[in-house]
Amino acid sequence: MSKALRNDYLLVALTVISLLGGLAARFANLETLSFISLAIGAAIGLALSVALLVSAIRHGEFGSDVLALISILATALTNEWIAASVIAVMLSGGRALESWAEGRARGQLEALLARAPHSAHLISESGEIREVQLAEVAIGDRLLVRNGEVVPIDGSLATDGTFDESALTGEPLPVFKASGEDVNSGVLNSGAQVEIIARNTAEDSTYSNLIRLVAQAQASSAAGVRIANKWAVRFVPFALALAGGAWIISGQVSNAVAVIVAATPCPLILAVPVAIIAGMSKAASRGAIVKGGAALESLARVKTVLLDKTGTLTEGGPAISEISFAPGANKNEILALAASLEQSSPHVVAKAIVLEAKQRGLTLERASDVAEEHGTGLRGMVAGRDVYVGQPEHSLPDWAISQHALAVAVVVDGELEALISLDDPLRKEAAQTIANLRTLGVSRIALVSGDRKRAAQDVADELGLNEVFAECKPEDKLDIVRAEMKAPAGTVIAVGDGINDAPALAAATVGVAMGARGATAASEAADVVIVEDSIEHLADAIDVAQGARGRALQAAGVGMTLATAAMLLGAFGVFNATASAVTQEFIDAAAILWALVPPKSRIRK
Repeated sequence: MSKALRNDYLLVALTVISLLGGLAARFANLETLSFISLAIGAAIGLALSVALLVSAIRHGEFGSDVLALISILATALTNEWIAASVIAVMLSGGRALESWAEGRARGQLEALLARAPHSAHLISESGEIREVQLAEVAIGDRLLVRNGEVVPIDGSLATDGTFDESALTGEPLPVFKASGEDVNSGVLNSGAQVEIIARNTAEDSTYSNLIRLVAQAQASSAAGVRIANKWAVRFVPFALALAGGAWIISGQVSNAVAVIVAATPCPLILAVPVAIIAGMSKAASRGAIVKGGAALESLARVKTVLLDKTGTLTEGGPAISEISFAPGANKNEILALAASLEQSSPHVVAKAIVLEAKQRGLTLERASDVAEEHGTGLRGMVAGRDVYVGQPEHSLPDWAISQHALAVAVVVDGELEALISLDDPLRKEAAQTIANLRTLGVSRIALVSGDRKRAAQDVADELGLNEVFAECKPEDKLDIVRAEMKAPAGTVIAVGDGINDAPALAAATVGVAMGARGATAASEAADVVIVEDSIEHLADAIDVAQGARGRALQAAGVGMTLATAAMLLGAFGVFNATASAVTQEFIDAAAILWALVPPKSRIRK
């Protein structure tokens, strides 16, 4: 629990104790003690309302707490100390609820910095390997990157290697790079260990530049106007005008105070946060963590959704689409030989081939004399047969022509026996998710991907998306988000799972990260994290947000309508300040109960 939230809880406890103590002392005819206790509560409420008003002014906002400040001052000046103490309890309670909701949001940039690569394996001239801080790495240093590790700094390869670049480029398939080629920090070494020669310092590396982009995007991303503040802009002038009119017409300042107390916007201070918090809890139960009430309110107003492709709309890794066999080939035997050899490789394509064989119930054997063929494939002996699995070495016959993203040849004893075609398949729930987004009022859905134009266009055509942006670098995605946000039509949501998506997620009105398998940078930069590996939870989160926002508006409307009725009774002298305060409590209860009623889902599952 944060220090700020502990302080808010302490204020709630103090105001409640002051109110109960004052009432108990008055019941026991201890008037002095009652006055002191109630005055302490009122003083706490006064200090809190002043602090909230100053904070709102600093942020250029018109807070809904201004009436609470006026009410406490008015009741104190007219010796209505019970009413003043009740208002303090409502104010501190509302602030604690709001702080609790905001406390769910993490320090996004700080966490991103904390999880960035901090060390590297430096190879000395004598061949000794030692771990050093990234800041100690100089241009020209030789570094070792083991299998499964993230490349810590930009460099040139001293050995061949295979890398998963999906977090940076959006390309789902592994990329082979020969010795001498450049490799960027932030990509994953998905093959054997490699050696690189540093060509940048840590400060100028690709990953560090992305962190700076996230920081800049977050700094320029303005928070949306909160529901309570929108209502306050309209309600406060009305309440003050009615109180002034009551004073002038009746000549009784007590009537004006009763109006102000009844006008204290507790349904805004309490019911709205309750509805928003209920929505955040429901979203979490449906697989989406929303980092704060402001994010949930903005999520509810979505009109434009910008979707990454790899890992968001697609599975994010290669899967076998088709296997073509040579005429007369024993299909199970050939696939078993290929999978038996691929068991020796950590490559993601190898894992897909092994998985396919196991799903077919094939028996695999241990391969011997396994060697990598110049980074293009594997060769070895399986059951006395010479087997090669990798990139086709010669032109392909007609039966082996593939139109898929990646083709892997299976050569047994020098003869091409099969061609395995792989793609990055669409998630099975992608089409229904797009349909649900349309149902929820999203008018524009665009694909923003680092992948090739053809691959991105095929996905967009299949799902019926409005527009495609392909071959995008992180700065391109950031520019697209900023351009979309200049349009006047509602909230812009950006969805992604890679490091390359982090700046765009931070800049969007609401950034949504596929956190179950995505990069830390994306999750930390986002306002919403999908914790289960399914894009359908995006529509779930929007559906819940719209329901919660609707309940908040309804609760505020009901509360303000009842408060207006109480204000009119105060204006005509029917209610004094204490009666107005007690009535406001019942209004609060009604508004809060309505805020907690779960709304009906609008989407198909």
